[in-house]
Amino acid sequence: MDKKKFTDAINKALEGKGKKKFKQSVELIINMRSIDFAKSENRLNLDIVLPKGKGGKELKSALIVDPASTEVARSAGADLIITPDKIADYAAKDRITDLSNNYFLLAQPPLMGAVAKSLGQYLGKKGKLPKPITGNMAELIKRSKSSIRIVSKGRYLPVAQSLIGTEVMTPSELVENAEAVYDAVKNKVNEGNIKSVYVKLTMGAAIRV
Repeated sequence: MDKKKFTDAINKALEGKGKKKFKQSVELIINMRSIDFAKSENRLNLDIVLPKGKGGKELKSALIVDPASTEVARSAGADLIITPDKIADYAAKDRITDLSNNYFLLAQPPLMGAVAKSLGQYLGKKGKLPKPITGNMAELIKRSKSSIRIVSKGRYLPVAQSLIGTEVMTPSELVENAEAVYDAVKNKVNEGNIKSVYVKLTMGAAIRV
């Protein structure tokens, strides 16, 4: 995909943003063709780091760790720390909805089974199962704050839709993020299977790239 096409489409989308009482998201929409999403190997399950961040749309971090690791998690910058004895408490509808909507989840590998038992059915459907904590916690939190996840939503919905930032970001920042998302999807499905690409603000019209 030509970088100039991304630049032109994003500039056009931003021209029509107007004045809203909230910060509009900027999304990239990729339509695909000739892919059988009934086959599990073709489905999208991508974690993509946006090189220029999310422009204020970053989720908070929730770390699921054993009691001995709580201080390390707190020092690493965790916004919420969940110990094994508290995992089941988050199965309550209001708490698991808040967790799913407002946090990205990281869990120590030995605790993944407990998470799956209490929260897996709900989080799995939302594509929000925690990632395992490996290596430096602070670096993992930082990387996760700038990451987005694209998961296929069904067998017959050949569309990938992703946040690439917000209207307060510069066009060049949004272009760099858009290219990162496009390249990740292209590498999974092959460019010839990409039918069309659009850029859209929350309250704006979809602009074809």
